[in-house]
Amino acid sequence: MQGDKTGDTPLSETVKAYIKEKYAKPGAVFLGVVHRLDRPVSGVVVFARTSKALARLNEMFRVGTVQKTYWALVQNEPREPEGTLTHWLLRNEKQNKSYAYDHERPNAKQAILDYKVIGHTDRFTLLEVHLHTGRHHQIRCQLAAMGCPIRGDLKYGAPRSNPDGSISLHARSIRFEHPVSHEEIYVEAPLPDEGPWRGLSKK
Repeated sequence: MQGDKTGDTPLSETVKAYIKEKYAKPGAVFLGVVHRLDRPVSGVVVFARTSKALARLNEMFRVGTVQKTYWALVQNEPREPEGTLTHWLLRNEKQNKSYAYDHERPNAKQAILDYKVIGHTDRFTLLEVHLHTGRHHQIRCQLAAMGCPIRGDLKYGAPRSNPDGSISLHARSIRFEHPVSHEEIYVEAPLPDEGPWRGLSKK
């Protein structure tokens, strides 16, 4: 999403180049990063083209008026076909990893999500996930804590990686009010057409 120590070209710079060409913009192009996806995750992302839009979108994300839906292919089937997970997540900066606890701890932040089983492959279960909070690696950490690590997510307990280095977590859709025109915006990202998502059967 943004530049890091790898030096790889981030998505934000690719989008800036697209805007500069499409709208023939002279000079530097403004682009606000509204939210982030972990590097190995696919799906919908939102950028802001003006500072006013960025400020308003940031507030919408903060108060929870943006509806985000994720799909995750996980090891193991949850004991319940749908439910709500509540944990307290403690982030370890050195490991770039979060740890889930079922009780409050110093410096830990409460994390809440809803999940529902919506499909299967031969060996994996497809979950639909809705976030109530936005914590570091929240979906990855909480699903692993439930005993259902995401396919390919070695950091959170998957037994093997995906061949392309991704994890099978997909930001499926996002719904929000346009920060200027106030029309409803709904964007849905198609599933990656390779690897683990093939052979998926939905309910």
